[in-house]
Amino acid sequence: MSDNFSELTTEKINPATAHIDECTTLEMVKLINDEDKKIAVAVERVLPEIARAVDVIAESFTRGGRLFYIGAGTSGRLGVLDASECPPTFGVPYEMVQGLIAGGEGALIRAVEGAEDNRNLAERDLTEKNFCAADVLVGITASGRTPYVLGGIEFAKNLGAITVGVSCVENSALAKIVDIAITPVTGAEALTGSTRMKAGTATKMVLNMLTTAAMIKIGKVRGNLMICVQATNDKLRDRLNRINSMLDRE
Repeated sequence: MSDNFSELTTEKINPATAHIDECTTLEMVKLINDEDKKIAVAVERVLPEIARAVDVIAESFTRGGRLFYIGAGTSGRLGVLDASECPPTFGVPYEMVQGLIAGGEGALIRAVEGAEDNRNLAERDLTEKNFCAADVLVGITASGRTPYVLGGIEFAKNLGAITVGVSCVENSALAKIVDIAITPVTGAEALTGSTRMKAGTATKMVLNMLTTAAMIKIGKVRGNLMICVQATNDKLRDRLNRINSMLDRE
């Protein structure tokens, strides 16, 4: 695998924002917004691959399998975020969708140096969660080359599990080894290499679709109502009461 990071589209210098530091505040945010407008188009291009991944995730759920996200840095945090929102939204056990981040929970708020470059850490983390062939592993890495993620995918494939890759670079190392490659190519960032921006937003959109659509397919939604939402505060209790009232009138 080449270590020439400058060849990655996510590391390219964006000519549209080359002088963003000289802009007025309004000009600055407009430039960022102009770049953000390209994200939905990039995601739209990979909807068939997203749908394929949804189908295998839903099928895994019906057989008692689980969904795991694995990533480092921003990618890892996005996976943990999406996983943590499934239980309150869909009333599923916390074990059903899990997010793993290189360096462990501490890396959610402070970078753990070198963790993402260790391929062996992923195998250890997945083994601790009793990951098995019935589960689905989604590797997340904007560059498509993070060793921690690639190591996790290789471990999952050796077990016979279905693997999915979410990256934002064409022909990435990740895309070449997973069963389903989801690659919204978002191009150069407004700030060179800051993949928490366009690539991160595209990743969040993809993960939203994966879990939301899979939960719909296994019956956690009726119409567009979250019928299994957990009423853990006043707002959610009110929402659940309104949902139940609408269902009673059907």
